[in-house]
Amino acid sequence: MMLANKTVFITGATAGFGRACAELFVKEGARVAACGRRKERLEELKQALSAHSHHPAASGSHPLPEGEGIFTIPLDVRDQQAVEKAVASLPKEFSEVEILINNAGLALGTNAFDKAELADAQQMVETNILGVIYCTRAILPGMVARNRGHIVNLSSVAGAYPYPGGNVYGATKAFVTQFSLNLRADVLGKNIRITDIEPGMAETEFSLVRLHGDAAKADAVYQGVQPLTAEDIAQSILWAVTRPPHVNINRLELMPTQQAFGPFAVHREKR
Repeated sequence: MMLANKTVFITGATAGFGRACAELFVKEGARVAACGRRKERLEELKQALSAHSHHPAASGSHPLPEGEGIFTIPLDVRDQQAVEKAVASLPKEFSEVEILINNAGLALGTNAFDKAELADAQQMVETNILGVIYCTRAILPGMVARNRGHIVNLSSVAGAYPYPGGNVYGATKAFVTQFSLNLRADVLGKNIRITDIEPGMAETEFSLVRLHGDAAKADAVYQGVQPLTAEDIAQSILWAVTRPPHVNINRLELMPTQQAFGPFAVHREKR
């Protein structure tokens, strides 16, 4: 198995990309520390993946006991002290994190910024920016000390291409991309890889959360389109982290075949 005996720390593991990564990485032999805010979903995830966690370990080592390939942590990444405590209190078998997947993030609202809810903006900044900062700062020093590691940050095409209503969400994802590139500069010579994943339209809970639970509106976002899936993104992350050690995937941008770019918008005054 490609990831036998490697420990992977995944935020936002209760749904979407995070859950798909947890499922795939456990099947590939990794020890997965899965974090999320919803305790009941974490418990369901643990039960679902326990059947897959009894896997052969790397050559010359012992297999993990059944159920011990997955460790769940109720965690809100906006809470710096909670993040630090979660990392510091990882069981010994999970304590040497080799792959960090900063996946926790969200979009809230589609209004132009003059009508946007500031509470939504604040939650996006705290989750998408501060959450990434807190988790990276808590785990990166251990990687540096061990002279190995890989950090995968989930950005978005919204971080590169603006659209109406994208305002704060797009800005937070632009931060994630630029933070990733700057981390690459910081860790040069320390045998640590950094990858920024930038998905386009993908069908997860993303639109349901963004539209504040309006299922009809969320479903309409994907009508007539075959969007990316959470599994597509998980497979892309798996590919990035299993390249030969001398290869770093800096940025990986993905879109559905049915999504592309439009012309610049121009407002013309009537005369």
